[in-house]
Amino acid sequence: MLQQEDIDRVIGMAWEDRAPFEAIEHQFGLTEQDVIELMRKNLKPNSWRLWRKRVQGRKTKHNAKRDESVARFKSSRQRSISANKISKRNS
Repeated sequence: MLQQEDIDRVIGMAWEDRAPFEAIEHQFGLTEQDVIELMRKNLKPNSWRLWRKRVQGRKTKHNAKRDESVARFKSSRQRSISANKISKRNS
């Protein structure tokens, strides 16, 4: 059972274009069908319809449909976090 904080994060990832369903499954153990059910239960009906229309067939939501050059779950521009502080760039 997911806590509300985790549900909120899954919803956020599901709305993001660059977060594939495989990343959600890797982090939270939810299959694409589980995410769809979670979204249906937690979104207002109109928001659900908008989200569903948005993700159906979207290449970026499925690793198998993505361009081969995109093989990561996070942006290459995202800095790493250590000890709860954003690491400073060596410039």
